[in-house]
Amino acid sequence: MKKIVFFVVCLICGAVAFAQQTKTYAEKLGWPKGARVIILHVDDAGMSHESNDGVQTAIEKGVATSTSVMMPCPWVPEFVKYLDKHPNTDAGLHLTLTSEWDNYRWGPLAGKSVVPGLTDKQGCLYPSVVAVYFNASADEVDKEIRAQLDRALKMGFKPTHLDSHMGTLFAKPAYTEKYIKLGIEKQIPVMFPGGDDLFYRAEARAATIAELKKQGKYTEGMTIPDPAVLANVKETGAMIWKAGLPVLDDLHNSSYDWQMPDIDKMTDAQIQKWYTDHYIESIGRLSPGLTMVIMHCTNPSPNFDQISDTGKKRKGDLLAMLDPRLKAFLKEKGFILTTWREVMERRVKAGID
Repeated sequence: MKKIVFFVVCLICGAVAFAQQTKTYAEKLGWPKGARVIILHVDDAGMSHESNDGVQTAIEKGVATSTSVMMPCPWVPEFVKYLDKHPNTDAGLHLTLTSEWDNYRWGPLAGKSVVPGLTDKQGCLYPSVVAVYFNASADEVDKEIRAQLDRALKMGFKPTHLDSHMGTLFAKPAYTEKYIKLGIEKQIPVMFPGGDDLFYRAEARAATIAELKKQGKYTEGMTIPDPAVLANVKETGAMIWKAGLPVLDDLHNSSYDWQMPDIDKMTDAQIQKWYTDHYIESIGRLSPGLTMVIMHCTNPSPNFDQISDTGKKRKGDLLAMLDPRLKAFLKEKGFILTTWREVMERRVKAGID
C-alpha cells in the first residue's frame, strides 16, 4: 500500500525524476528495435447485442486482437457468457462514467446514493464528459470504477486491462490518479500512452488546425499547443512502468472522427474500401513502439438505429477488420499484432529497471 501511495503522490506532484527514454516501451517489453507493435482494440463490448456481435466477429474472423467491456450496460451478461466459452479472448474493462445516448441509458453500478455527482435527473450517468467534469468528485469516480471491477470479478471475468469510455478518466488529473492507482493496486494494466505519442500528437494538431481553418482563425506557421492530456505523460508513463505495469508508446484513436461522405447511401463494399483505405494510410504512419488502435466494431441491426446514429460508422470499422487487404498490409509491412494479456506477461518478465 505504501508503494501505491508513493507512486500516486509522484503523479500528483509531477515530481518523478525522468531520464530520457532511449528505448521504446515495445523494446523494453522484449520486441526488436524498430518494431511496430499494435493492439487492434474494439471498444464497447456489452453495450448492445449488436456491439457484442461486432466484437466477436472482428476478433474471430478479422484481425482485431482485443476488446473491453462496459460493465454498467444491459448486454454484459451475454458477452460474459461468450468469455466463459472463449477464455483466451483479450478482454478488459471499458470503465464507463457516461451514458451518452438519448433513449438507451444506464446508471452507475455503485448506486445513485453512493455517487450522486455522477448521476443526472434520470438517475443515469451523465451523457457528456463535460457534465462529469463539473459534477463528479474524484472519490465518486473511484467508487464507481471499483464497483465496475467488482461486478466483473464476481461474474468470473478477470479483465486483461483497464481503459476509459469517452476518455472521461483523463478529463481531470484527479480522475486519472484514481484510474492509475486502481491499476497499480490490482496489478491490472491501464491504457496510458506514456511514450513519444508521435501519431497522437500529429492527429491532434491536424484536428486543431482544421477547426481553426473552419473558424477562419488559422494563419500559416502559428503555434499549435499539444493537448492538455499529454502534459507530463512521459513522467507518468515512467511511474506506471516502475510500478510493474506496461505502458503504450502511442495511441491511434482516430476512426470515430472519420466522416465518410454520404455513408448512409453507400453499400457495404464501398464502406469497407473507404475504411480499409483509411486504416492502411493511418496505421502506415505509426512509428516504432507499442500502439493501441481503438475502434468500435458493430454489426448493426435496424434496432441499433434506435440506440445510435453511428451504426454505419461502426460497421465501417468492422468491415475494415475483416478486409483481407488490411491483413495483407499488416503482414507486408511487418506489423506485430499483440494483446494486453501478452503485453502484461512480457512486462512481468522484463522485471523492474
